[in-house]
Amino acid sequence: MTHTQARPLARVNGVDLEYDTTGQGEPVLLISPVLADGFLPLLSQQSLAGRYRLITYHRRGWMGSTHSPAPVTIADHATDAAALLTHLGIPRAHIVGHSSGAAVGAQLALFKPECVHTLGLLELSLLSVPAGGAFMRKVGPAFEAYAARQPETALALFMSVVSGRDWEACRTLIDSRIPGAVDAAVRDADTFFGVELPALGSWTFGATEAASISQPVLSVLGTKTEQLWVDVAAALRAWIPHIEECNIDGAGHLLHLERPEPVAQSLADFLGRYRMDSL
Repeated sequence: MTHTQARPLARVNGVDLEYDTTGQGEPVLLISPVLADGFLPLLSQQSLAGRYRLITYHRRGWMGSTHSPAPVTIADHATDAAALLTHLGIPRAHIVGHSSGAAVGAQLALFKPECVHTLGLLELSLLSVPAGGAFMRKVGPAFEAYAARQPETALALFMSVVSGRDWEACRTLIDSRIPGAVDAAVRDADTFFGVELPALGSWTFGATEAASISQPVLSVLGTKTEQLWVDVAAALRAWIPHIEECNIDGAGHLLHLERPEPVAQSLADFLGRYRMDSL
């Protein structure tokens, strides 16, 4: 299914969530952040799509899913994810999230551990680490542009910081991997700046919460990413002794758009070590 095609709807928790599935095998729920179809480049990678049932969805506030007014918390998104799995008749799945989508995945592992078989974290976003304050100052102009009702400028400024690229290069990358994604993100700027980022800022996740995660965990980090995600990876390493790590050479925060093949292969290798029928 392409980025622009209509998707089936799941009615869960009083909202409609657009979703799609690709492939056959053990279920893998993929949770995206600001780019609603951010995992699209991985869906064509045979290392994953040839072996797993890949489930993507638009969280509330994104694309054609229900747009709920603030506040919508990370816990709310985790509840939605669990309900979507139930709707699909899936009692347990591998969970993979990117950025704030990884925050939803981590919260799901805390909230509904019985439905999380493994947890893959692609540069989990956590603003309470040492570099969090500096990162928020760097993206300050994006918030100013959003407050001035310039959503396209706001998105461009924000994505330039997180990607480590100038906007022209960043947009070219996104458009080449997910046509139409930038325009969709601009349309959903109210969700991102007015709902998503405040929810991420108020999310509580630290050593105590991380210690409760018993499932196998993979942390995936780009070698050219922002200091924020380097700090988060270090924190996860300290908090979760059993965590596994993978570095994607030459990639920044948009690692699965920049280098989808090694990201998909690292995930496939991890999932293959923890098959559902082996435990």
